[in-house]
Amino acid sequence: MLKVCLLAPGGMMPLPNRYLTSLIINCKGSMILIDCGEGTQIQLKKLKWGLKAIDIICITHFHADHIAGLPGLLSTIGNSNRTDPLTIIGPKGLKEIVKGLTVITPILPYELSLIEMGEDGLKNFKFKDYLINAIPVEHSIECAAYGIEVMRGRKFNKLKAEDNNIPKVFWNKLQKGEIIKEGSMTFTPDMVLDEERKGIKLCYCTDSRPTLELLNFLKDSDLFIGEGMYGDDTYLDKAKENKHMLFSECAYLAKEAKVKELWITHFSPLLQNPEEFLEQTKEIFRNTKLGEELMVKELIFET
Repeated sequence: MLKVCLLAPGGMMPLPNRYLTSLIINCKGSMILIDCGEGTQIQLKKLKWGLKAIDIICITHFHADHIAGLPGLLSTIGNSNRTDPLTIIGPKGLKEIVKGLTVITPILPYELSLIEMGEDGLKNFKFKDYLINAIPVEHSIECAAYGIEVMRGRKFNKLKAEDNNIPKVFWNKLQKGEIIKEGSMTFTPDMVLDEERKGIKLCYCTDSRPTLELLNFLKDSDLFIGEGMYGDDTYLDKAKENKHMLFSECAYLAKEAKVKELWITHFSPLLQNPEEFLEQTKEIFRNTKLGEELMVKELIFET
């Protein structure tokens, strides 16, 4: 199971009734935060999932509305008595940016592990039950979309183990993924496990134009949290100029990628009533929801 919370749906600058877009997910008590704009701490406090268990922070890009809240959050996490290392992932330039931001939080009781992705993004970064991928997207500066999957364990197959003459003493270790050598024999997990099972896939992309690469990246996601900077299609030229997306463009991506559900977020401060554009967006992709403050969903494995 994967718990997901959209902390807020705002873009560019926080408003009195709309904080900046960020997302937090929780699997078995280990949390990943995506983006950390101004006010993110307030939303996390409202959510009451805690801060100490944030193991990874993924940054999409280095505009202030996506990263300006980072030093304060790191300091607060330090005050929670965290001592385990915390990983921060981001595009090229991450190390320099974090070095600058942490001038005002120079002493942290835990180490920061900084992962700066290459030109092709990030490939299959594994952490606990998570598998994290990222690709570059089309924005005014280097920016990434994230795909986070929760892998599902393979079932132990007793009949398969017996057919392969695997001694029972090795079953438990093989089930945990170990390879065992006994004399001239080698026993592998494939000899006792069923085929791979579908996990849970979540994708997050703000501040981008729609591209074929992004569409392919989103394929078959259980949940896509995507940008809707502008609701009105007459803003297309402005969206192209500023490298953002319309509601309709985000919905077409969801439709073509065959995702199960779409949450639209990162609204322009000029977009006072995003609900006005929901029905026309749902005509493109029916299972569309507008991002709301502290919007929570539990994603579960298929039976």
